[in-house]
Amino acid sequence: CASAAAELQQLVRSLGGDPETSSSMAGDLHRRWVDLKSMVTGKDDEAILNECERGEDVALKSYRKALDKDLPADIRVVVQRQFQGVQRNHDQVKALRDAERARS
Repeated sequence: CASAAAELQQLVRSLGGDPETSSSMAGDLHRRWVDLKSMVTGKDDEAILNECERGEDVALKSYRKALDKDLPADIRVVVQRQFQGVQRNHDQVKALRDAERARS
């Protein structure tokens, strides 16, 4: 995630923009929620993986929204590649969650 953000920030700079350098408020809140939930549930793996998947869902939605825009071709290539990485992350978290459910 950090390298993807850095890559996007560099693209913004190359276009003369001033990229956001801090994580989003929603991302920070989600991380805190996962931390809190893991404390309350006794670090129940399925609950944590559910929250991780929810976070990946938010990321996928953001990338889809970006890909719906009329992006320059070189930018679209980067966003599409990163979207595919987020999709792989999502699928991996979902598989882990499903495996944890099957164990329960």
